[in-house]
Amino acid sequence: MGDFKPYILKSTDRGVTWSQITGDLKERHIVWCIYEDYVNKDLLFTGTEFGVFFSLDGGGHWIQLKGGLPTIPIRDIEIQKRENDLVCASFGRGFFILDDFTPLRHVTPELLEQEATVFPVKKAWAYIPAKPWGGSQKASQGAALYTAPNPPFGAVFTYYLKDGLTTRKAKRQKEEKKIQKEGGDTFYPTWEELKLEDREESPAIILTISDEEGNVIRRLSGRTSPGIHRVSWNLCYPSTFPITMQSPGYYSGGVTGPIVLPGKYSVQLARRVEGKLESLGEPQTFEVDYLALATLPAEDKEERLAFQQKVAEIIRAVFAANIVARETEQRLMQIMRAIDVTPAIDMKYADEARALLERLRDIREMITGDPTKPRRSEPAPPSIISRLQSIAYGLISSSSKPTKTWTDGYEIAAEEFEVALEQLRTLVETDLKALEDALEEAKAPWTPGRALPKWKR
Repeated sequence: MGDFKPYILKSTDRGVTWSQITGDLKERHIVWCIYEDYVNKDLLFTGTEFGVFFSLDGGGHWIQLKGGLPTIPIRDIEIQKRENDLVCASFGRGFFILDDFTPLRHVTPELLEQEATVFPVKKAWAYIPAKPWGGSQKASQGAALYTAPNPPFGAVFTYYLKDGLTTRKAKRQKEEKKIQKEGGDTFYPTWEELKLEDREESPAIILTISDEEGNVIRRLSGRTSPGIHRVSWNLCYPSTFPITMQSPGYYSGGVTGPIVLPGKYSVQLARRVEGKLESLGEPQTFEVDYLALATLPAEDKEERLAFQQKVAEIIRAVFAANIVARETEQRLMQIMRAIDVTPAIDMKYADEARALLERLRDIREMITGDPTKPRRSEPAPPSIISRLQSIAYGLISSSSKPTKTWTDGYEIAAEEFEVALEQLRTLVETDLKALEDALEEAKAPWTPGRALPKWKR
């Protein structure tokens, strides 16, 4: 393009007159459009050949908007005033939308010097998101069906970190690079320093959500790098399902707890470094309200929430008991194997293990259902888990008060689980322990779940 140097202009009267802007926006950025915020006149957005930039001082300095926006020509910009969304039209790559850019109106040089801050939180609307394709977004419809993602459901928290959080190892490596650049010598860390690095818990950003009385409702994690970040809360209590190290499956449905009641809530930013939690900045208060679109809304929302929490608590206990029963079945099968390879052991213990295994399978059948009939395409009576799952999925997809079917199903499941839990407790904590103690006395090979072996020099 030779010596061509495009001017960067701004207009304060919607394009009637223009004036040249001085600043640090590089000359190679051809400016296609400039838009002025209708609230903060010093907040400008410009579409260039290499992305979107914004200015907080009327064009004196420019900062690139990234957050997933590729480096592409932006030919036009509009502001959707109701939601305060920044809509950017690109050349050849479609539209890109920055949802609710209002935090940028609060950015000042003084704020950027703060260690961290949470921006004001927009009012959050609670409702049941539609799933026209049977799942979130386009579900399993494949690439032939085009959909664009909606804004995150619930409350969206925007926060700023000046320096970010780094591990001991990252700090050491950064310092070593600085020394090397200056021509100095770097020395191998001590074994104690390396051990501290290996055992260090990764630093974390924690956002704690509390209700108006100060009760903690939820904790969320956020990004730890410097800059402005966002975290969304789905307005739900945490799930009571057992914790696993595996990622949830595609058809898990995003298991979560019940939606909170309308009211005022607050969010507090904190950092956790080496296990110590330290608050950052001031908390932000926000409001949660129900979107008035429900066909059959529950008149007594507190009653509905109480029933949901009661269902969540029994689900917590039932799924935990089922995992214990499954693991106990494996323990008993390993015990039977240990007995087979221990010549001197009394074989009566093998009979005891088999008897415990049969009792355990009867208990598991109460919890998860009869596996024999369904394998042969015959109906089986509802299990405890199937009853509770039916209630839980019904509550997730409905805003009405608990139905008679749900309340009756809960009472049946609770009565059956009370019996199954007591039988399982006796089997695991009394009978199985006695069998494992006998195997230890007989010096049988160790099996998973047993206490530490007895040994003396």
